Amino acid sequence: MSAVITAPARPRRARADATLVAAEDVATSALAAQTDAGDVGEHLGHVVEGERVLTHRFACHRPGYDGWVWEVTLARAPRQRAATVDEVVLVPGDEAITAPAWVPYRERIQPGDLSPGDLLPVEDDDPRLVPCFSYGDDPLDADDKAQVREVASDLGLGRVRTLSREGRDAAAERWYDSDAGPEAPLARSAPAPCGSCGFLLRLAGPLSGTFGVCANGDANDDGRVVAIDHGCGAHSEARLGKRAQPVPLPDHVWDTVTVDGLDRA
Repeated sequence: MSAVITAPARPRRARADATLVAAEDVATSALAAQTDAGDVGEHLGHVVEGERVLTHRFACHRPGYDGWVWEVTLARAPRQRAATVDEVVLVPGDEAITAPAWVPYRERIQPGDLSPGDLLPVEDDDPRLVPCFSYGDDPLDADDKAQVREVASDLGLGRVRTLSREGRDAAAERWYDSDAGPEAPLARSAPAPCGSCGFLLRLAGPLSGTFGVCANGDANDDGRVVAIDHGCGAHSEARLGKRAQPVPLPDHVWDTVTVDGLDRA
């Protein structure tokens, strides 16, 4: 016996309720009770929200709200002829000027935003950092952690945390893609890379083969981390071409003509 496969039934699309469509005056009255008459513009049509639920849309003329739309949602109960106002709202249209998406304060901070006295604490579980020593197997409260840090400092264990591999890779990628990397316009026009410059101080550790610090006080990147294949015109071995060299001044000419000589002539 063969099975019969039937397609799933499509949801029935709600039809516009004629009573609600004709209740434009009800929507207008609801708007008049909520705002000044000068804030409401022409009727922009309606949107069917569901069975016996419909929204009338009106242009907004309120100063500062260009592109916004007034929306009045109406509903009608079964076997009732009167329309009921559900809500009156002002919503942004497609061309409205709206505020940008909210970004947490911690994510809005950019390099250079800190002022003297500002603090930017790092979370205990920041993936960019790993502990330099273990707190032990049992969970410790804040006081116990402070004691462990104090003992570690007394023993000369150094920093509490250091860069994790994830933090180091993120820093390397950020530096390499910055204006101190090989793709910067300054590097593209440089006579030679920083790796062959006498002013380069190489970093120690895993990043030593990729980055260094510029020590040329005349360079734009003085005191900054630069990629080995970065470069600039202040390279230690840069030389001017013959055409770019200054024209030498001529020798001094000794003036042998004097006033006395002219008088005798």
